[in-house]
Amino acid sequence: MLTNARQTAIVGIGATEFSKESGRTPMRLAVEACLAACADAGVDPSQVDGMSLFSMERNHEIEVARNLGIDELRFFSMVNHGGGGGCATVAMASMAVHSGAADYVLAYRAFNERSWRRFGTGVAGHHTGHEADDVSYSWTSPFGLVTPAQWAAMFATRYMHDHGATSEDFGRIAVADRRHAANNPAAFFHGRPITLAEHQESRMIADPIRLLDCCQESDGGQALLITTLDRARDLAQRPAVIGAAAQGVAGGQWMMRSYYRDDITGLPEMGVVARQLWKSTGLGPTDIQTAMLYDHFTPLVLPQFEEFGFCGPGEAKDFIADGAIEIGGRLPINTNGGQLGEAYIHGMNGIAEGVRQVRGTSVNQVDDVTNVLVTSGSGVPTSGLVLTTEGP
Repeated sequence: MLTNARQTAIVGIGATEFSKESGRTPMRLAVEACLAACADAGVDPSQVDGMSLFSMERNHEIEVARNLGIDELRFFSMVNHGGGGGCATVAMASMAVHSGAADYVLAYRAFNERSWRRFGTGVAGHHTGHEADDVSYSWTSPFGLVTPAQWAAMFATRYMHDHGATSEDFGRIAVADRRHAANNPAAFFHGRPITLAEHQESRMIADPIRLLDCCQESDGGQALLITTLDRARDLAQRPAVIGAAAQGVAGGQWMMRSYYRDDITGLPEMGVVARQLWKSTGLGPTDIQTAMLYDHFTPLVLPQFEEFGFCGPGEAKDFIADGAIEIGGRLPINTNGGQLGEAYIHGMNGIAEGVRQVRGTSVNQVDDVTNVLVTSGSGVPTSGLVLTTEGP
């Protein structure tokens, strides 16, 4: 939980186009996104003196800094656990600028996970060894659980059994995301909404998860620029104030394979994040106007509503009914189209959409936005943000 709540802000956002064939290296994508974020804020890249990354990011800060013309970095950090680290990169950046360890920090993610590597193929080729990370896969991989979709399917099956959820309930997440993406020129699925019937007709990937329950494999880059609120007031854009940021690990935590808990229908690590965010901000679920919920697989979106207190355990299927999560509903989510509709950039594009909602510039702008909730990877050690229009 940040002790510097409402003292820092995201002041620049930048992205490449989102595609299935970028035609250039991930390094170039990273640099393009970072340059765009700096330009958006009106900050010369030479002013950047910090970087905050994912452990899965292969475009390391020393290389990106060199290509941006940055001579010195005073701060650099790396957050583990894949998509769970998205909001945490912002948290690290926020602490750095608040403490004076850096003035301007870039957080970015860039890859060719479609054209260079099929990200969804999982760990079938993962080497064996005696290190803890290698050993952990021996508990699941020999039984055929080698892809993220298969890992998520285990949770989905139990959630359906315990709470009476159906494939149609999962499909409502996909329909909402794609409807929002259809209005977003930057989205890969711009102009291509889907119906619930089309969701139900899509092929099974790992029962009960269908093709349209799965996020995309995308090529692209997204960057964010973070600084203090005092500096932000003199920059080009309205600052998206970081109301709070938090990370969370819960008991029995594995990387999307936390099957050894007494109950596998919830996401207790999201609960750890939620409690910190609400305590730090003094806000609660009724104070949030829109949310960017990590949507790599639709079944893992439903328990996020429950962990953050928008509804009780097992009640998410009723909470999202009747268009509640679409524009005009009680809690519109993923107004950029999410990772199912816009692109899968490990959730960093969801943070950027949260910034646009605070600025009032989203293509699917929600009325009277004051506070936006953003979450990172579900099923893994994770993180979250509250972005707000309000300073201290």
